[in-house]
Amino acid sequence: MRQLLDLEAVWGAHDHFFVTTDYSLGRSVAAAHRTHFVAEYGFGMWHQGKRWTMMRQSSRNFFQALGIIIRERPQLVITTGAAAIFWTILLARLFGARLVSIESFARMEAPSVYGGLVRPFAHQLIVQSEKLKAYWPEAEVFDPLVILDQPRPEKEALVFVTVGALTPFDRMVDAVIALKQDGVLLERVIAQVGHKVIAKTQKGAEIELAESFDFSAIQDILRRAEIVICHGGTGSIITALRAGCRVVAMPRRFDLGEAFDDHQQEIVNSFAARGLLEMADDADDLPAAIARARSKKPVMATTDPQVLRAYLNNYIARLIGEPVLLDHSHKRAYRQHQQAQR
Repeated sequence: MRQLLDLEAVWGAHDHFFVTTDYSLGRSVAAAHRTHFVAEYGFGMWHQGKRWTMMRQSSRNFFQALGIIIRERPQLVITTGAAAIFWTILLARLFGARLVSIESFARMEAPSVYGGLVRPFAHQLIVQSEKLKAYWPEAEVFDPLVILDQPRPEKEALVFVTVGALTPFDRMVDAVIALKQDGVLLERVIAQVGHKVIAKTQKGAEIELAESFDFSAIQDILRRAEIVICHGGTGSIITALRAGCRVVAMPRRFDLGEAFDDHQQEIVNSFAARGLLEMADDADDLPAAIARARSKKPVMATTDPQVLRAYLNNYIARLIGEPVLLDHSHKRAYRQHQQAQR
């Protein structure tokens, strides 16, 4: 979702709408743009034994998606990958829409299951890691990660803990609560702990707990936070790095039933190898990871969508038969990308 928002310069110039699930970031988007919500389901439910739940939610999702596509009749769909949007993608394609599939930035080593399902239907396939080109030779590659050379925002003695938008992550939250109680974390701690776990974690009375925050509130906290302790989701990591925070990431693990595969460990290892964060695989690793993060100079990084914007603008212009209108920086960036592809 956050990458789609980074592409607003592309879709914002046209009549548009979002299809997503009902969670905090989705609701923030709905406040500013026409948005349809569909039932949440994912392939992880199958691996976690929630097969009837997955089938029930998937069926509900199908009929919601069918109604949306019949009413909206989109000409172009841009997706960054989520199982809950699969029926929307497929039905839009059957009703004649063109499809641009952007494989998630979370996938650096190998493609996702969702990406593999969508690939046969995509008119344009985009990946964000050179390694994925070996799997999908027809894909265009756009690696958006850039290091920022700019002053870091002034920070407070504040630690922000976030488990991401959709599901709780009690193992990480409980580890942070224990560190606060043991005096390892002397800073003020604000924690976004996920759905329906506030009462369970109320033992951490010195920690300010919330189920979720809207996106603007999270951005405000990140501007002030010195340290961010988060799960291994790319959205949480990139948003924290962009705000100049010291980042400690604890990936969800497949062997503990926290995720349907180990893609979060893949993500965190990749960011750690670039020196952008410290990794804590479990609660015992967390104090040392925080200490390492405190001792290092923080690195600011973000995803720069300029070249991808130029590519998509060019694609849409050709699709609707209009001249390609790019500013000089986009033209230069797009030419450099084309030369690199050759």
